[in-house]
Amino acid sequence: MCGIVGYVGDDNCVRVLVDGLKRLDYRGYDSAGIAYFNNGKLNIIKEEGKLSNLINSVDLNTKSNIGIGHTRWATHGLANKDNAHPHKTGKFTIVHNGIIENYDEIKKDLIKKGYRFVSETDTEVISALLDYLYTKEKNILNVINKLNYFLKGSYALGIICDDDKETLYTLKKNSPLIIGVCDGKNFIASDVPAILNKTKKYVVLEDNDYAKITRNKVEIFNNGRKKDFVVKEFEYDDLSIDKHGYEHFMLKEINEQPEVFKKTTNPYLKDDLDGLLKKMPDFTKYKCIRIVACGSATHAGLIGKQMIEKYANTEVNVETASEFRYKKQFLKDDELVIVISQSGETADTLEALKIAKENGNDTLGIINEKGSTIAREAKMVLYTEAGKEIAVATTKAYSAQVAMLSLIALNLSLKKDLIDKTEIKEILQDVKKLPDYMQELLNDRELYKKIANDIKCYNDVFFIGREVDYALAQEGSLKLKEISYTHSEAYAAGELKHGTISLIEEGTPVVAIVTDDSVAPKTISNIKEVKSRGAYVICVTNKTDVDNDDFYDEIVKIPRVNDLFEPLLAVIPLQLISYELAKIKGCSIDKPKNLAKSVTVE
Repeated sequence: MCGIVGYVGDDNCVRVLVDGLKRLDYRGYDSAGIAYFNNGKLNIIKEEGKLSNLINSVDLNTKSNIGIGHTRWATHGLANKDNAHPHKTGKFTIVHNGIIENYDEIKKDLIKKGYRFVSETDTEVISALLDYLYTKEKNILNVINKLNYFLKGSYALGIICDDDKETLYTLKKNSPLIIGVCDGKNFIASDVPAILNKTKKYVVLEDNDYAKITRNKVEIFNNGRKKDFVVKEFEYDDLSIDKHGYEHFMLKEINEQPEVFKKTTNPYLKDDLDGLLKKMPDFTKYKCIRIVACGSATHAGLIGKQMIEKYANTEVNVETASEFRYKKQFLKDDELVIVISQSGETADTLEALKIAKENGNDTLGIINEKGSTIAREAKMVLYTEAGKEIAVATTKAYSAQVAMLSLIALNLSLKKDLIDKTEIKEILQDVKKLPDYMQELLNDRELYKKIANDIKCYNDVFFIGREVDYALAQEGSLKLKEISYTHSEAYAAGELKHGTISLIEEGTPVVAIVTDDSVAPKTISNIKEVKSRGAYVICVTNKTDVDNDDFYDEIVKIPRVNDLFEPLLAVIPLQLISYELAKIKGCSIDKPKNLAKSVTVE
C-alpha cells in the first residue's frame, strides 16, 4: 500500500527519492515525505495530499548522498502532515509500511520513560523505541535486530541514523521490501518499479531480515547472523510502466487482455493439450479444493469454482481471506488450498496461506509477481502472465487469474476423462479465436460511452446474474464502485424477489448478464421483473435470439465460445462501462480515492 524508497550513493539523493516516489505513485497514498542528510544536517520535508505538493516544497538541486522517502496510505491517524512519514525520534529517522499491533502498549511504556509524541501513528512509536534501545546499547545493528522481539505485526522499515550518515538500514517482516543493487550506489524500495530506471538488480528480504547498506556494500543479517543472499534481475523493462499513448493505465491494461490471454494460456494450449497435462500439478489426488483470495481475486475464484465443479466434478469452496484467517477451520486432509493474488504480497491472503501450511494442506499460488512472498511460500505456483499492472483497479490480472482457473478445470476434466474429443477440439479452436473476439469487444467504445452517459445521473446501479454470471456481476459491480464512486450492488438474479426488488424505481440502471444457457430463461424472467418496475436494463449476453425482445433497453452482444472462456469476454464490457462512467464523472481512474494497489496491511 504505502511506498518506500531509499538511496545511498553519489547521485543527487533528493531527485532519486522524488523520482522513486513518482514511480510508486500508482500504489495509492494520501501524504508524502522525504528525509536526507545535507552537510551533516538531517532535513525532513513532508506534505499532505498529492506528491506534487511535496515536490513543490523541496529543492531538487540540494546536494545529498543518502535519504529515505515515503508515500503514506493512512492507517493510524488522519491523513495529515503530522502523521506523514518520515518520523524522527532522537537519532533515528524512519519510514514504515505495515501495521504494529502492539504499538499502543509500547507507546504507553515509552511515555513513562519520558518520550513525547507529535503524531497519532504507530510508526513514530518505532522510531522512539529504536532511540530508547540505542541509549542502552550503542550498536545500530543489534538495536534493529531487537525490534523483532518487541514489535508484533507487519513492518518494512527504512532507517537512517544521525550517528552513521553514510548508511541505510532496513528491517522486514510480513511486508515487502527489496534492496536495489548497483555499482557505487544502492537502494531500498517497497517495489521494483521505484528503482527500475536505476537498476534491474535486486535482493528480496525475507521475514526478520535486516540490512546494512552503503554505496559500495550490502550486508544482510538474520537473528544476529550474517547471511548469504541472491541478486535477482527484474524481467520487465522500464517501458512496462509507461502508458504507451493511452489516457490511463487502466485503459491500457484493459486493452492488453488479448495478449495477456495468449501469454497465460500458450504454454499449456499452444498446439495441443500435452502442455496442459505435463506442466500442471496433479490435481486428481485432491477430493476438494479451497480457494482463498481478496477483492477481484475472490471473484476470479468464484468463476473458477463454477468451472471446476462443472467440468471436473470436484467440490470447490471459495473464501475471503480476511474472514478465513479468523474463522474456525474445517480443512480436510485431502483438500488443496489455492491462494490467488496479483501482487503475491496481499497480507490477508498470505496469512491464509500460512494457516493452510500449518494445517498440513498442500498449497498452490496463482500469482502474477514472480519472487513475491506468496510465490515463495506456496508449495506449488502457477504464474499468470499479465505483466506489470499499474492501475489500482485490476483488469488484466483478474482476467489472467480466470484464464488460469479455467485451465485447471480443463486439466482435471481431461485427467478424469470427463470431456469428449469433440469438445476438446472446439475448446482449442476457441482458444485461438478468443484474442480476436476480445479485440472486437474492446473496439466497441462508442456503445460503452453511450451506456455510461445513460446512467451517469443515477446514484445506484444493480448487477444481476445466475451461476457464473452472478460471479461476473460481482466483479462488474466492484469495478463500478472502485473507479466511478457510484454505489452498486450485485445480486443473484433469483434473489431479487426476496427483498431487493423494492429498490427498483423508474430508470434504475440494472446490468443483467446472460451467458449461461442452463439458467438463461430463468435469468430473463428475473430481468422482466425489474423491467416491468421501471428499470433501465443493460443486457450483456451471448444469446443470438433476443434481438427483438423487449426486456432490455440496451444490449451488449458478446461472441459465443466454450463456457470455460466465456467469462473472459463478458467481463470486458463491464470493465469499459465502468471506465467510461468514471471518465465522464472526472474521477481519478488509475488511483481511486482511499484505495491502494498492493494491500499489505490487514
